[in-house]
Amino acid sequence: MANHKATKKDVRQSAKRRERNRYQGKTTRNAVRDLRALTTADDAQASFSAVVSQIDKLAKKGVIHKNKASNLKSSLTKKIKSLAK
Repeated sequence: MANHKATKKDVRQSAKRRERNRYQGKTTRNAVRDLRALTTADDAQASFSAVVSQIDKLAKKGVIHKNKASNLKSSLTKKIKSLAK
C-alpha cells in the first residue's frame, strides 16, 4: 500500500474511476446486446441513437478504443439495415 498522502488519494480516485468505467461499459454492452436481439426495424431504430451515444461517450473517455467504437456502430448499423429489408 502507498505511504504518501497524495498516492493514497490517487489510489482512491482510480478505484472510483474504475468502478464507474466498469458500470458504464457493462451498461453499454447490455444495451448493444438488447439492440441486437430486437427483431423489428422500428424498435431497433428507436434505440439505436441512444446506444450509439453511449458507445461514443465510452470512446471519448477512453474506456474503449475509438476503433472499437467505430466497429460496434458499423455492425449495429448493418444489423438495423438488414432488419429493414
